[in-house]
Amino acid sequence: MSRAAKQAGCSLIGGETAEMPDVYAPGDYDLAGFIVGAVERKKILDPRRVRPGDLLVALPSSGLHTNGYSLARKLLFEVAGYKPTQYVPALKEKAGAVLMKTHRSYLHVIQKLVAAGMTSGMAHITGGGITENLPRILPKHTAAQVELGSWPVLPIFEHLQALGQVSQEEMMRTFNMGIGLIAVIPAEKFTRAKNLLNRAEEKFYLIGRVVKGDRRVQYT
Repeated sequence: MSRAAKQAGCSLIGGETAEMPDVYAPGDYDLAGFIVGAVERKKILDPRRVRPGDLLVALPSSGLHTNGYSLARKLLFEVAGYKPTQYVPALKEKAGAVLMKTHRSYLHVIQKLVAAGMTSGMAHITGGGITENLPRILPKHTAAQVELGSWPVLPIFEHLQALGQVSQEEMMRTFNMGIGLIAVIPAEKFTRAKNLLNRAEEKFYLIGRVVKGDRRVQYT
């Protein structure tokens, strides 16, 4: 773990800490809303359908989404000394604005892929990054082979890595790195899935495939 991460008081493995410095003062309370969904049992995606040879199709994120803010704020506002209203050339926008990017919704894409029977599994890339979220949809004796450089990493992540001298391993475990959702697509269905995503005007990146292994992500 990098020194900056330790000083931020956050766990790179577990996401945000219970303590949120400069956000909650003693006695403050947080009122949050959430949505609970239901799905018919026969429509649940079964990870056992994931097979070696299946392709990993990634949908881009809009920014940090909901993870890594303690470390990001530490690096931007303390290490770099930026003000929220300060324009940062490396980001091509103000420091505060880049942290306030709206979390993308993938609902319309998910509905289309599932309705067309194009995907055998999907992973939302939240706390833990690709490293910890993707293995959750892998059955036994399989692994995910992810090719670094196969998608554009957002400037915010490159700048944070440079500011804190954060290792690539820690970055992949802490942030989404520009990917918000990964869908597992059988190779024989990829062309149809590609056409579906193009019609939906959804950007996507082919970032790897499922291989034989021990339920972990292998970066190449």
